[in-house]
Amino acid sequence: MKLESFLLEILVCPQCRAALTESGSEEQPELVCTGTGCGLAYPVRDGIPVLLVDEARRPA
Repeated sequence: MKLESFLLEILVCPQCRAALTESGSEEQPELVCTGTGCGLAYPVRDGIPVLLVDEARRPA
């Protein structure tokens, strides 16, 4: 899964408004917050980012 670069430029973490980066595997892609205090990982389902804080995975 590879999101278009223009999407990554405009998508931000809904929790802290920091930029997001692609991460995870092909089977479980994620967008991870780059904010220093946040770091939430948002799932990507069927090529669509689910940017809901309740659906995000907390950092380990």
